[in-house]
Amino acid sequence: MKPRIFILALTIFCFSCDHSQEVKVNSESQKKEMKVKDILGNAMYLAMSYGGYRHVDHDIEPTIDELKEDMKLLSAMGIKIIRTYKVHFPQASNLLKAISALKKEDPGFEMYVMLGAWIDCKNAWTDHQPDHYQESEANEAQINEAVRLAIQYSDIVKVIAVGNEAMVKWAETYYVQPGVILKWVNYLQDLKKNEKLDKDLWITSSDNFASWGGGDSLYHCEELNKLINAVDYVSLHTYPMHDTHYNPSFWGVFENDKDLSDKEKIDSAMQRTVKYAQQQFNSTSEYIKGIDVNKPIHIGESGWASSSDGFYGPDGSKACDEYKEAVYYKLMRNWTNEKGISCFYFEAFDEKWKDAKNPEGSENHFGLFTIDGKAKCAIWDLVDQGVFSGLTRGGNPIQKTYNGNLEELMNTVKMPPEKNLEMAY
Repeated sequence: MKPRIFILALTIFCFSCDHSQEVKVNSESQKKEMKVKDILGNAMYLAMSYGGYRHVDHDIEPTIDELKEDMKLLSAMGIKIIRTYKVHFPQASNLLKAISALKKEDPGFEMYVMLGAWIDCKNAWTDHQPDHYQESEANEAQINEAVRLAIQYSDIVKVIAVGNEAMVKWAETYYVQPGVILKWVNYLQDLKKNEKLDKDLWITSSDNFASWGGGDSLYHCEELNKLINAVDYVSLHTYPMHDTHYNPSFWGVFENDKDLSDKEKIDSAMQRTVKYAQQQFNSTSEYIKGIDVNKPIHIGESGWASSSDGFYGPDGSKACDEYKEAVYYKLMRNWTNEKGISCFYFEAFDEKWKDAKNPEGSENHFGLFTIDGKAKCAIWDLVDQGVFSGLTRGGNPIQKTYNGNLEELMNTVKMPPEKNLEMAY
């Protein structure tokens, strides 16, 4: 059953998302190279998670020209720092080449990079039993490549992240104990002390909020505490969308929402998702303060898929569509910008390879742009403002999904499930 939507109210919402502050150019900052302490938490330097793979076959690497095309689009949005990982693939080094070329073409062009080194346990992704207390022999090569790129492109690489969700225990095929991450963080910090790496380069690990102590006490241990002390800041992941299935305490139409319009019911549910993310952020902050450490916390990943045929789709939690994605993006940007938190929003562009066997899987649909360069509802207002004028993706000019027809979009939106209880958040 499709929900009844009040189109006029939604039109006001979609076209009132004010990105004017996000795309404002800070001309003074272009006169000097920025340090990471001045970038992270700066609303004039919006952050984004980035993967440029455009094909189902992950072996087809994006070209330099394709990477440049993407960087121009992100720059037009006000994005000034991006996060990418898996440095053993050519995309990472080619991305840095592309940004370097753009800087030579236009001295005012700014784009900085948080570079991730993938970390695995011993026997990860093999037929053998993973050993979560020993690390993969491949980790050293990942770290060495991250170091090489950080030295070669010191004007662009501002952060190295050791591991991507490498400690969270639901990553059963590859997770490691905090001591493995700590070993490599200390190694990189020593390189800084010995002037082998830029002293202003920041070192972190990018992981689930629970891995940083903000959840189950199972994660609380001395090695984690040492790791928190060792990093320059904590890069935290929070995904309320996933918990609309796994922990849906906050998700649905609650009893005290019953008299709201359909649009207001959806908006109320989405506001609770951001409160849920805030709770995870705050619980992590409380843990860190509880071990007498004072470290900045920024969000390394958080996002919302625009489509799903699984747990989050019409037969599941009914969480995924472009409207809910747009609301989540707006609310997360508003909160993090106001609080001085960088949010490497996940992600810029849809990527088909992430769930290659299931084209409708949610992992393929986290982008704010489609593969062929259509702007989803979250950034329709930027199209209206003309920020993408003259820019393309795959040679295609940037146009709105659904031809910008809000009524057509809203016909795809499902109401969250009803719950016979008071609002939990």
